[in-house]
Amino acid sequence: MPNLNFLFEILEKRAVSGDEQAFSTFIVDYVLKRRSEWKVLPEVYFGGDFHDNIILKFGNPRTVVFAHMDTIGFTSRYENQLVPVGGPDVEDGDALVGEDAMGPIACKVKVQDGMLTHDFPRGIMPGTNLSYEQNITVEDGFIQAAYLDNRLGVYNALRLCEDLEDGVVVFSTYEEHGGGSVPFLMKYVYEKWGVKQALISDITWVTEGVRHHEGVAISLRDKFIPRKVFTDKIVRLAEESGIPYQLEVEGAGGSDGREVQMSPYLVDWCFIGAAEDNVHTPYEKVSLKDLEAMIQLYKYLMTRL
Repeated sequence: MPNLNFLFEILEKRAVSGDEQAFSTFIVDYVLKRRSEWKVLPEVYFGGDFHDNIILKFGNPRTVVFAHMDTIGFTSRYENQLVPVGGPDVEDGDALVGEDAMGPIACKVKVQDGMLTHDFPRGIMPGTNLSYEQNITVEDGFIQAAYLDNRLGVYNALRLCEDLEDGVVVFSTYEEHGGGSVPFLMKYVYEKWGVKQALISDITWVTEGVRHHEGVAISLRDKFIPRKVFTDKIVRLAEESGIPYQLEVEGAGGSDGREVQMSPYLVDWCFIGAAEDNVHTPYEKVSLKDLEAMIQLYKYLMTRL
């Protein structure tokens, strides 16, 4: 089963798109403290030209795993207005938290005629980012919380690091609000180590064809279409592994996979992740069985791709 204490710790971290620095620093500190306990000691690239992105290089890599650190959220504007970051599925009364130069903030969203405002008793400094207040519950085989997308993808990537011998793990930024960091990161990984395969460690949707408790979802396509010869190989390996999985086919949505496909390099990619209900709300819900299948399938694939 997943290490829930560590998962709870990263769920409490805030990192609205464009404001990932604190969470990035937390991950770097975790990696530098823990990497001596891992099977292979990785090279760690961060800071400077990497901004808040992180690259971990293990052994002789053939495949890179991308996990985005950022979340959806809100930016304060003027006259108590809020501007969405990414695509939050917000409802009147949702609780938000944040902090500006005058101190901590806890307020609620007001939705009226399509306009978002807050009810904090003082003005919030323009440009302050606010996140959903976190409320984690674990019961009946599920975890429910804000920002399972993509804290679970980050958690999976860090669990992968424990046993990884050959591979690259990348923690990226901006994914929820249009992307932008992955083409640079893909260029670096491709040119420095010749890596031409990518897996996207992210969370997808429960639909009529992807259900709770039936395994990790292997996405054959969303709005963007990876190369079929590569997704066929992923499915063959998943079948060979005996790890529960489901096949996803969608016509909308995207991920860091889009950014890989739009980079100036021919890199095969596939999105593999557990599915959630209540997407982009404070109540995202994922099966713990599906999360465990995600962790195990990544470990299996990275030794065979």
